[in-house]
Amino acid sequence: MQKRSIMPLRRLFGSALRKVFGFLPRARRFSVYRRLVDCDPAPDERLVLKIAETRDELEACFRLLHDAYVASRFMEPDPSGMRVTIYHALPTTTTLCAKYDGEVVGTLSLIRESILGFPLQRIFDLSALREKKGNIAEVSALAVHRRFRRTGGTILFPLMKFMYEYCTTFFDTRHLVIAVNPRHIEMYESLLFFERLTQHVVENYDFVNGAPAIGATLDLSTARETFRKEYSSKPPRRNLHAFFTEVRLPNIKLPARRFYTTNDPVLTPELLDYFFNVRTDVFSRLSDRKKCLLHRIYDLPAYRAILPVASEETPNEKGRRRHRRFSVRCPGVFSVVGRGGDETAVKLEIVQLSRYGFQAHSLIHVPLNVWGDVRIQLGPSEVSRVKALATRESGDAAFGFVMGEPDVVWRKFVNALYSGSTHADLENATRFMTDR
Repeated sequence: MQKRSIMPLRRLFGSALRKVFGFLPRARRFSVYRRLVDCDPAPDERLVLKIAETRDELEACFRLLHDAYVASRFMEPDPSGMRVTIYHALPTTTTLCAKYDGEVVGTLSLIRESILGFPLQRIFDLSALREKKGNIAEVSALAVHRRFRRTGGTILFPLMKFMYEYCTTFFDTRHLVIAVNPRHIEMYESLLFFERLTQHVVENYDFVNGAPAIGATLDLSTARETFRKEYSSKPPRRNLHAFFTEVRLPNIKLPARRFYTTNDPVLTPELLDYFFNVRTDVFSRLSDRKKCLLHRIYDLPAYRAILPVASEETPNEKGRRRHRRFSVRCPGVFSVVGRGGDETAVKLEIVQLSRYGFQAHSLIHVPLNVWGDVRIQLGPSEVSRVKALATRESGDAAFGFVMGEPDVVWRKFVNALYSGSTHADLENATRFMTDR
């Protein structure tokens, strides 16, 4: 009885404090937020931050997210006890987790753009952001276990640091976007310097049960300097610049990659079936269009049996690219021999590839419609050598190439991407090799 009477009082007291705090000038409020920063540069060794890759880890993340969203009224309770969305099914989405003593106590998901777009683009226009250079990722599905929500950022700040390192080192991301409840937006603005996509509040965001939302973005290419100006003179536990950019936490377990990929897909056909067919009905509730798109994303025989049955492709879906494109960051050199016998070598940065082609950036012009030799570093010890022809140039110094016959290294790499095994089980990628 005593607890029941105390809890409403706590809520009323907290609500009153928020109202009083809201009357302070914006600069003063932001200053208060920054004084509350507590980022331990040497967290407890029992804390481990990693990619959620096993069924148990993913299920624990989805359960933690479900409980947090239900408590915040961002969703109705689901019979599965998990919050699982179609975006969690994409190979371009990575779920990060924080584990303490082996238990998942924090999670967030990073959603790279795909043919399904982003959740927040339903309500926020990203056109201006897309005109800028660099890839975009949406930060979504953030939850921290209730035991750690009042511990001064014990879990939240290491999880945010993991997100920062992963995005800047592995995920090839420049722009982060978020859609958050208006109650939380000032934390992102004051501590991490997110800027609002628009000043107005969307009053009904269906992705979170009709709750209000505000969109914001952070340019990671300028964030480091912004953090330095604000935090470099702060004490170590309040210095987010040092914490994010200089401190190395052994608690963070970045993925070991053999190839220069930018995603870490972990969903095998078995895991997709378990989370999206067996435990939830996410796949069966998709529109026909999304079912078709899902088949284009997972277009291997091993996945067909577990994907939802899609109707025939609509006219808009016909004629699309036959082969999937994968985002990468691989250095390469394109060499061509001129009529006089002189060889020209052009440095490339391959940013996207498929089975029989790739897109690359170059600081100088690449000769078009001339066959040449391409040497591409697909990984620290993986080099592919193929014949290729640059067929087109776009306005942003990007060149589209078609390839001749791919070599074994290229085939192994692409099949690893198709099988979703670049993060783990790379050695088994060769069993998917075909002569297609």
